[in-house]
Amino acid sequence: MNIDTEELTPMTALGPLDGRYAAKTAVLRGVFSEAALIRQRVRVEVFWLETLCGEPAVPEARALSPEETALLESLADNFSAQDAARVKDIERTTNHDVKAVEYYLRERLADTSLVDVSEFLHFACTSEDINNLAYTLMVGDGREVLLTVQQELIDALRARAHADADIPMLARTHGQPASPTTLGKEWAVYADRLARHRTCIESVPLRGKMNGAVGNFNAHAAACPGADWPRITRELIEQRLGLTQTPYTTQVEPQDGLAELFHALARFNRTLLDLDRDVWLYVSRGALKQKTRAGEVGSSTMPHKVNPLDFENSEGNLGIACRLLEHLAAELPVSRMQRDLSGSTVLRNIGVAFGHSLLAFRSSLRGMEKLEPNGDALRAELDGAWEVLAEPVQTVMRKAGLEHPYERLKELTRGKAVTRESLHEFIRGLELPEEDRDRLLALTPAAYIGLAADLARDI
Repeated sequence: MNIDTEELTPMTALGPLDGRYAAKTAVLRGVFSEAALIRQRVRVEVFWLETLCGEPAVPEARALSPEETALLESLADNFSAQDAARVKDIERTTNHDVKAVEYYLRERLADTSLVDVSEFLHFACTSEDINNLAYTLMVGDGREVLLTVQQELIDALRARAHADADIPMLARTHGQPASPTTLGKEWAVYADRLARHRTCIESVPLRGKMNGAVGNFNAHAAACPGADWPRITRELIEQRLGLTQTPYTTQVEPQDGLAELFHALARFNRTLLDLDRDVWLYVSRGALKQKTRAGEVGSSTMPHKVNPLDFENSEGNLGIACRLLEHLAAELPVSRMQRDLSGSTVLRNIGVAFGHSLLAFRSSLRGMEKLEPNGDALRAELDGAWEVLAEPVQTVMRKAGLEHPYERLKELTRGKAVTRESLHEFIRGLELPEEDRDRLLALTPAAYIGLAADLARDI
């Protein structure tokens, strides 16, 4: 028997973004919900009417008084959930979402001094002129939300890089012991990578168009042939809406800019996923510990467990987000000839991709707050890995001109247990300058960190 799900609540929602994680993604509902999309459409329609009424080349659209401009802009600024519901009521008759917005605005202007210019609502526009700008404005607002949390992540990683700059740890390449590093330097690697990806996300120009049914200003030129429509629409798009005009389009704006943004966001997410998996492995091998929280349970049957749940949660959400972002980036720039509707359905899932990204960012942040170095485990790993000093010994031998340094160290160390004593015996038997020999004899795995600590402090 099915549970009654007529009332939509976090317990009855179809998906976790509006269900289990509703509180954590609430900030995006005001950006990507259906009501938010309608509000952006209203904003574009209002600004277009204002633009026409301020354009001398379209004298039939008379100039507006300051009071009329304020009234018109209030329709966008004060647009409410009840207003969105009214638009949806109209859409039940029109069966067309953008036309419903036009009719809603006509309705709101019917009893005002603006009724005489209401015929210029949606003037010469195709629905895509409104939609491409509305969706891009939504993406811009959503980008700001993600950029803020991304910066928090980067700042947290930088802080950890500085705090842990001098904590040596055994590195592993191919899962095997390798030249030591410091914990701080490994945090710095991710801080640097994520910062570069964030810069790419922030710098992608968001683009839009308002040039009619197939991108030629056909209706515009037929109605007002003397108007400079490319300039008029560019001023609307760039000065009023803060976007960048795409001058050459079919009916649809090519959405190459959105694809570029989604690819950049996917790269950020993939890098964060890489971090999540590394942290998981560090926790697994005991290099990192997790602070416990009162009342928290790690297993229903094994009470000792403290699981890296935050990083696992982040990894899962990043996987979903990346696949959606990559599909969006692949699908949106492709449209058969002048227009098809395949991209329209895909666009409605941008908020889902951003929602899973936001969840992942916050999960990783929460996980980072619980981590602390396990000094005993880190020291024990290093103390048991004297074979990693084969690298500096053979490098110093090369510098001194000794024969077959690599091969001699390979014979001593590869696949064998190497101790401090056996390595020192080998070093003492080398014909090295005394200064080089003494430096090698003083070297320990924990001290063999190169410039790692300085690199971490410099991030």
